[in-house]
Amino acid sequence: MPASKIGAITDEFSPDIAVAVEAMREIGMTGAELRVVNGKNVMDLTDEELDAALELVHAAGLEVIAIASPILKCTLPDAPPIDERFQQDVFASKHSFEDQPRLAQRAFEIAKRSGAKIVRVFSYWRVVDPPAVFERVVDALQELSDRAAEHGLIIGLENEHACNIATAHDTARVLAAVDHENLKVVWDPANAYVSSEEPFPTGYNVLEARRIAHVHAKDCTLDGHKPNWCPLGEGDIDWVGQFAALKQDGYSGYIHLETHWAGPGGNKLEGSKICGRNLKKMA
Repeated sequence: MPASKIGAITDEFSPDIAVAVEAMREIGMTGAELRVVNGKNVMDLTDEELDAALELVHAAGLEVIAIASPILKCTLPDAPPIDERFQQDVFASKHSFEDQPRLAQRAFEIAKRSGAKIVRVFSYWRVVDPPAVFERVVDALQELSDRAAEHGLIIGLENEHACNIATAHDTARVLAAVDHENLKVVWDPANAYVSSEEPFPTGYNVLEARRIAHVHAKDCTLDGHKPNWCPLGEGDIDWVGQFAALKQDGYSGYIHLETHWAGPGGNKLEGSKICGRNLKKMA
């Protein structure tokens, strides 16, 4: 069976897009995911800034696979209190609930301009009683999926430990509630692990493989609910087993590195190069 297609969220290598794509090219990656570009969240780039970044991405032989947007990474009004156990990473983006319709429209514009087919979204910051907001999450994802269908795009729901849909079991419940061909999954096994789920094989086996649009790869050990990020393949996630299962199930999408590890001596660029090489070997 052929090797999986690999890429990365560019700012995991460097917020300087030129530095990032050159390192990715050297590893042999062919996919790019845009989140923070030259210190700005992708949602806040002007068309001119986006076009300049895209020129560098394409010159490195990469294609933009997904827009790593922060859509629905916000506090849901009139909901239970936020679960304070989990760190809320915003990646240079601080948008409110009221900003979400505008963000979605901008994400669709950026996807069209870049050629990306997947717009990543979340499920609001995690509350102490996630089932209490489940129907509101479902309604938001249904609306986003309907809008994405008009643009020929996929809404990729990432399971995120700091959000209400954190595990594979949470995700499977959403997919059952929103049976929409434009809603798929950005499967992140490490996020599920931080949420106290065994991501593989237990979590993965409750997901429909046909609804996995994208995969994020990172690794860690745990100290309670606090992840200790480490080189890919050296933590607690069974990546060898996970990659084998994806291939067995006919997954044809990309596996993108999302390092999170600070790297040797705090050198994030070198850390991502190490993880990128590990990803290439395993995938």
